[in-house]
Amino acid sequence: MNWRFPLPALASAFAMVAFAATLAAIPQPAMAETPAAATPAQAPAHGHVDVAGAAIHYQVYGDLQSDRTPLLVLHGAFMSADAMKPLIDPLAASRPVIAIDARGHGRSGGVDTPLSYDRMADDAAAVLGKLGVGKADVLGYSMGGSTAVALAIRHPGKVGKQVILSATSQLDGWYPEVLAGIAQLTPDIFAGSPIDTEYRRLSPAPEKFPVLVENIKRLDATPFGWSDAAVRAIPGKTMVIIGDADGVTLDHGIALFKLRGGGDVAAATQGFLTEAPKARLAILPATSHIGIMSEIPAITAMVVPFLDDKAPPPPSF
Repeated sequence: MNWRFPLPALASAFAMVAFAATLAAIPQPAMAETPAAATPAQAPAHGHVDVAGAAIHYQVYGDLQSDRTPLLVLHGAFMSADAMKPLIDPLAASRPVIAIDARGHGRSGGVDTPLSYDRMADDAAAVLGKLGVGKADVLGYSMGGSTAVALAIRHPGKVGKQVILSATSQLDGWYPEVLAGIAQLTPDIFAGSPIDTEYRRLSPAPEKFPVLVENIKRLDATPFGWSDAAVRAIPGKTMVIIGDADGVTLDHGIALFKLRGGGDVAAATQGFLTEAPKARLAILPATSHIGIMSEIPAITAMVVPFLDDKAPPPPSF
């Protein structure tokens, strides 16, 4: 999917959100306000949970009473749960999925409160509690991936496996040039764009898009991160997926993989795996931060076996 924008000086920053906006612009079926679960073929059930002064919106695909562990999906900056539907649909075919609009995004309130990963992690935990979900696997993209790390650290009992998709556990995991581009964003840049249009369509405070822009800029200008010890101590297994031309540095993606138990020398020396590993790493070729969301078939093919804890198949020769 191609997207062109007439301000080359801000191309790197705007590109990071342009694809998200394009996804968000995909028409979605109307949803009735109800907390009941629905099958993936139906419009998702949805509702709100009041958390620290904000009504956090959620969607539920499938039956949360099934014997499958639910998957919590967390979107990136300027996006919404609706924008993640192209990825949700194939994943919801095999398990229930819960998708959240982050604070100040989509149908959620709270745009007047500052964004932080700890705050968004607590929001997500509150949604799981409201839905009666004791433990969920988590997939987070970009901003949502860092939120997933925070969720696993702050609420370890609620998190099973984690898929960290094109995201970091430290602010300096991003290329400095990416952060510099985001710092230049202004609301005027988005005027008439799908990001602006979708925000106004969904938000309970449609006139406050400029506040969201400032919140995202502050979030990406504020140093954050968790200690190596805290990341190592996260329970459950982790899959790290980045592009080889991502805004996330290759060094950071590999370091995060190793902190989560990857790089096992014993497994490497035996030449094959006999059981599902603690950590998995995928670096997609010729793939950018935005382009990674165009690789949904490849991502699904890797994520489903990971969530199912399947060991890699042995070679046929």
